[in-house]
Amino acid sequence: MSSEKGYLIVFTGNGKGKTTAALGMAMRAAGHGMKTLVLQFIKGSWVYGELQSFEKVDEIEIKPLGSGFTWKKGNLDEDRRLAEAGWEQALAEIKRGYYDIIVLDELNLVLSYGLLQSKAVLESLQSRPPGPHIIVTGRNAPDELIKAADLVTEMKEIKHPFPDKGLKARKGVEF
Repeated sequence: MSSEKGYLIVFTGNGKGKTTAALGMAMRAAGHGMKTLVLQFIKGSWVYGELQSFEKVDEIEIKPLGSGFTWKKGNLDEDRRLAEAGWEQALAEIKRGYYDIIVLDELNLVLSYGLLQSKAVLESLQSRPPGPHIIVTGRNAPDELIKAADLVTEMKEIKHPFPDKGLKARKGVEF
């Protein structure tokens, strides 16, 4: 673990590839023997590709923290409770200093739905101790997070068969 503060990295935008980019960085880091924790704020416990594949890579741990697609629910109380519990877990892991990279998957979406307070999250990320690189993914990254980040990439959707042609999500591509 480094004695320097890691980068704050944000992958945002309406295009596909935010989580994929973060997981690609996790694989790259694993190649260097670095340990990565992926905390998924929206995804639940159903079977999906990254959950299955990372069971086979010792350096990467992945934990679903959510209950599914938040935007499809009428009542967000359960999602708020899960987001708060997930954020407490993320803070504890950041402070613990065990991981070289911590991915906070879909945290931007959690913030845009108001499930966590953006200001408090940003203050915690800015005042974090030296150590892990933090990667935050999801659409609608708050402007304050973008300004505070060391590296920001915006994924821009140009064309996608899932929403454009009404095709179903495909195994290995969307999940």
